[in-house]
Amino acid sequence: MTPPPNTTTVHTTHLLYLHGFRSSPRSTKAVRMAARVRRAHPGVTWWCPQLPPSPAAAMALIRQGSADWPRDRMAVVGSSLGGFYATRLALETGCRAVLLNPAVDPARDLAKYIGEQTAWHDPEERFFFRPEYVDELRALAGGALPQPERVYAVVAQGDEVLDWREMVGRYPGVHLKLLAGSDHALSDFDDHIDEVVAHLRLA
Repeated sequence: MTPPPNTTTVHTTHLLYLHGFRSSPRSTKAVRMAARVRRAHPGVTWWCPQLPPSPAAAMALIRQGSADWPRDRMAVVGSSLGGFYATRLALETGCRAVLLNPAVDPARDLAKYIGEQTAWHDPEERFFFRPEYVDELRALAGGALPQPERVYAVVAQGDEVLDWREMVGRYPGVHLKLLAGSDHALSDFDDHIDEVVAHLRLA
């Protein structure tokens, strides 16, 4: 007798993408993901907001914008600082997550950027990274993920900004793709997008 088909897989219907420090929704990875979702998964709700410099304001925006999303059908992709925020969201909601060279200790790493900064995709656009933002980052740090099997991390040993050993050590038990080379921006993201999408289980 043929067993019934497996219908237990819950598909993601709402997807959030979080960019990194000084970045924007115009980042190459965000644009690639948006195009992929639009082409192959047009029914999925896609949201890639411009995050404010204040970490507390950024998380408030993320929480408010996803507040009415179904927790079992939402997922988040985060790059660098966005990966730190994505980790926080996964801790709070239990949603599926993809982390791309995620920042592990941004309170430490960004302390040296206090002051006026330029936006990566528009050097004419400037913002201030204030001293209190470091405290806001520290307040957002969390512990171990309760469901690491719901997380997929892509970590590049060639990352010139973050230490890949710290990234790997921060996320025990997750599905890990460790790249021998590459870089912080994951310039070879096209080589990994199929696995990212597969983990997200997009509807």
